[in-house]
Amino acid sequence: MPVTTIAGRDIHVDDEGFLTVYDEWDPDLAKRLAAQIGIDLTDAHFKALTFLRDDYATQGETATLRRVSTLGGIPTRQLFALFPKKPAKKMAYIAGLPKPHGCV
Repeated sequence: MPVTTIAGRDIHVDDEGFLTVYDEWDPDLAKRLAAQIGIDLTDAHFKALTFLRDDYATQGETATLRRVSTLGGIPTRQLFALFPKKPAKKMAYIAGLPKPHGCV
């Protein structure tokens, strides 16, 4: 399992850079991960990230975009505005979760 260093911390990641250890994530790390892909996090971003992490803890897999929109109450259009181009993949990356099934 590859390890990378972010902000002086060793973080376990997969070959694509997605975190592999759920408990290594925290909001500060999220800000740093987001900055790496050009996103400046706001409260609206954290609403989506919090839903994703809570849902992952109960479901055992990363939620799809449809699930975030339907159960998280965040319109798909807003998710695309917050996480441009590939929202599901970007949300999972910043939330410290595995890439959702079906994402390339």
